[in-house]
Amino acid sequence: MIEIKSEREIQLIKEASHIVALCLETLKSQVKPGITTMELNDICEKIILENGCLPACKGYEGFPSAVCASVNEVVIHGFPSNKRLKNGDVVSIDLVASYKGYHGDSAYTYKVGEVSKDVEKLLEVTEGALYAGISKVREGVHLGDVESAIGEYIKPYGYGILEQYTGHGIGREMHEEPAIFNFGTPGSGPVLKEGMVLCIEPMVCMGTNRVRILKDGWSVSALDKKPTAHFEHTVVVRKDGCDILTKL
Repeated sequence: MIEIKSEREIQLIKEASHIVALCLETLKSQVKPGITTMELNDICEKIILENGCLPACKGYEGFPSAVCASVNEVVIHGFPSNKRLKNGDVVSIDLVASYKGYHGDSAYTYKVGEVSKDVEKLLEVTEGALYAGISKVREGVHLGDVESAIGEYIKPYGYGILEQYTGHGIGREMHEEPAIFNFGTPGSGPVLKEGMVLCIEPMVCMGTNRVRILKDGWSVSALDKKPTAHFEHTVVVRKDGCDILTKL
């Protein structure tokens, strides 16, 4: 069952989401050649704790860190490490903060220094697909309309869309119903209602969508080792559209 949140609950999710957005905005000036993903993790964890929130990823089913830090061919769920980022890399930071028991979730893929035009296009299309999906969110539409908008935006570029990983609902739990795929059929799936809170998150590979889980048991990596991208926002369904909660 997809929960409909009260305005009080939405406000708590918004507070958590604001801190997530603050973390990702802060990192825009910090991601550069020579920094480590563990340093990026520590910056985010400090911001989360200083603002009265908890880093919900840390300890979640054994995950060790406050953020997922996924570099290059790793699409999602990468572990932060002490390996230094280099010019031309991309790094996706995905994090969840909890405020008074309610969660906000967002992800952003950063360029490290100068990247190739092909990588620029991958990031541009993946973020564009996120907003294509968000543009369909309003009361009365089917979830399949949102999913289809994401997939159809990506399709002309020939990129691989992860099929076994999805967006999700969010609230008291980090992951709630529904699962939100990044491809779909218009007019299918549950009908959205005001007060539903959703995490929409295209996960896109420059090449194949075939992936494997690395030895750490978490990191999801493209088999062809080509670059990947991941963008995500937490949104609340309204009668005439939606509010993006993970924006400053």
